[in-house]
Amino acid sequence: MSDILIHTYDSPLGVLLLGVYKERLCMADWKYRKQREAQDRSLQQLLHSKYIEQIHPLHQEAIHQFEAYFQGRLTEFNLPLHLVGTEFQQQVWRALQQVQYGTWCSYAALSRKLHNEKAIRAVAAANGANRLSIIIPCHRILGSNGALTGYAGGLRAKEKLLRLEKISLNHGQQCLF
Repeated sequence: MSDILIHTYDSPLGVLLLGVYKERLCMADWKYRKQREAQDRSLQQLLHSKYIEQIHPLHQEAIHQFEAYFQGRLTEFNLPLHLVGTEFQQQVWRALQQVQYGTWCSYAALSRKLHNEKAIRAVAAANGANRLSIIIPCHRILGSNGALTGYAGGLRAKEKLLRLEKISLNHGQQCLF
C-alpha cells in the first residue's frame, strides 16, 4: 500500500491541498471546499491509501507551476497526473483538459463533445468531483449563457481565474467542439 503524500499550497486565491501518489499528482484541490471530508475519504478508499503529511519534489514542481500560472507566465501545466474516479468522470476530465487557456465552454457543449447531450447533469457532477482544480480546468466551464456556475473554490475564485486568463465574462471566446 502506498501513501498519499499531502502538502498545502497557499495560492493567491486560497489554500490548495496537493496530493502525490506513486510519483503522480492525484490532488490539487481547495482545502476549504464543501464536501472536503467526503472527497478525502473517497480518494483514500479508491487508492487503498491514507494521507501522510510529507513534502515531495512533485509538490515543489506543482507549486512552481502554480506560481508561474498565477503570475501569467504559464498557460498549460506539465505535471504527471493520476486521475482517480469512474471511467465517466475520467472521460469528462480528459475533455476538460481540451478546453484551452483563454476560452470557456458550457456544460451543454461539453456533453455534446462526449456524444451524450442529455448527460449535462452528470457532466456537471463529474466537473464538481474534479480533484485537480486549475490543472484540469473545470473553472472554464460556465452556463450556456456564459453565467458563472458552481465551483469548489467558490465563485469568487472562479471569476478571478477567468479574469487571470483574460476571459471576459461578457465576451469571452467560447470553445467550439
